[in-house]
Amino acid sequence: MDSNYIRIFDTSLRDGEQAPGASMTSSEKLEVARTLARLGVDVIEAGFPAASPDDLAAVQAIAAEVGQTPVEGRPQSEPPIICGLARCTRNDIATAWEGVKGARRPRIHTFLATSDIHLQHKLRMTRPEVVARAVEMVTFARSLCPDVEFSPEDAGRSDPQFLYEVLAAVIKAGATTLNIPDTVGYTMPDEYGAMIAGVIANTPGAKDVIISTHCHDDLGLAVANTLAGLRAGARQAEVTLNGIGERAGNASLEELVMAIRTRGEKLGLHSGIDTRQLCRASKLISRVTSYPVPPNKAIVGANAFAHESGIHQDGMIKNAQTYEIMRPEDVGATQTTLVLGKHSGRNAVSKRLAELGYPLEGEALARAFAEFKKLADRKKSVHDADLIALASDERTQAPELWTLQDLQVACGTTGLPTATVRLKGPDGKLHVHAAVGTGPVDASYKAIDHIVRSQVQLLEFVVSAVTEGIDALGEVSVRVRQDDQRSCHGHGTDTDIIVASAKAYLAAVNLVLSRETAAPVHAQKSSVGADASVS
Repeated sequence: MDSNYIRIFDTSLRDGEQAPGASMTSSEKLEVARTLARLGVDVIEAGFPAASPDDLAAVQAIAAEVGQTPVEGRPQSEPPIICGLARCTRNDIATAWEGVKGARRPRIHTFLATSDIHLQHKLRMTRPEVVARAVEMVTFARSLCPDVEFSPEDAGRSDPQFLYEVLAAVIKAGATTLNIPDTVGYTMPDEYGAMIAGVIANTPGAKDVIISTHCHDDLGLAVANTLAGLRAGARQAEVTLNGIGERAGNASLEELVMAIRTRGEKLGLHSGIDTRQLCRASKLISRVTSYPVPPNKAIVGANAFAHESGIHQDGMIKNAQTYEIMRPEDVGATQTTLVLGKHSGRNAVSKRLAELGYPLEGEALARAFAEFKKLADRKKSVHDADLIALASDERTQAPELWTLQDLQVACGTTGLPTATVRLKGPDGKLHVHAAVGTGPVDASYKAIDHIVRSQVQLLEFVVSAVTEGIDALGEVSVRVRQDDQRSCHGHGTDTDIIVASAKAYLAAVNLVLSRETAAPVHAQKSSVGADASVS
């Protein structure tokens, strides 16, 4: 094989399933295996066949289907290797073989601890006994299957000289892949890289087999340790989708693969993964295990390609490379998201409004942006629907003869619903009035009517939520009429539905009043126009 090619060994269906509460049914495992094959993983560790009859059946089903026929569009020309895990016992190894033998390329993966702490407290075996057991079981596995992987469990805390001894013995017994696990996530990247380099340099026969990494994330170093191991000469990486697994989990497949792809020139490595499938695979494993993906998760999290800061958004609008080191489409994400919040700038808001079909400029944009900032102070995120509502407010805004300055209401099961309204009039003066109504909206409308001296009739009142959630922006639409004139519409938006109601009503009233004052002017203009045309 290409000496710089990294085999991706996915153990989501085995180690990943060992995460508390992450167990999957046979049908779910088969669905995940199909996705992993499309993704282009080289090895699928389909399960631990000796763990239960259902696990055995799942591995057999995966071997018979996914392990037999290459998936159309898969980067590799052959189906993935289907692997089953087994302890170093005859029963486990025989059962693992029953699980994987239906695959075109089967593998048995067996393991035995090599650290003194495991030997003393868990296995209660001596070092010579461990070597003898490992050789015996690898020999047995090799008699069944041509591809055998051996893992010295807790290699990260094992004596290096004893580690080399065990590995040399299993190579002679027929192991084709040596997996060096940092089982408890204890090592640092320099330590793990040195351990891999030490295995290659000091184990007879190591250069004739594949050396693999398997790192846990107890200290948050799983991907860093894996990369250190690959740079030291390992050519297989054991990973899981979303990094699920025992305790803090495993090295994340998507993070490792994108690190290799993004920093390919520095690392000099590459894989056969179709990275455009990463988001889809991540969502699938999240769904079947009920393990949600954190928004800030690298590569596949909801915020991985989201920008809220105004400085960042401005840079992204000018050139995406200012703040993104990979393209969202490279991992199957739909697009970069400029999350609009209180840190967003006018440029980002203007761009998004234009994309939504509401281009605003000049004073209209200034007013909409001011309302956006007010809204952003009350909400964590401003959604497209919020922006559309704000833009609609600006586009349909009636002449502001009267503007709402303040509104305070008192209501409930006791007392009379009361509203105090302060408006700024056409003369620039403030006018305040309090009124009692059947409810807070009715009281607000009566107070407005008293101040502006309007006699309009409310014909229609509609309330709706622009977005979801407790902090949703509410939108109110009203239709009013004065005397026998044509009805006028008004609408208002606010996170406070009473305030939105007052804004909508005042907008409609302003439109009625503006028509009253405009009528004689229009008539005069018509007369002048007629005279001018005669001359």
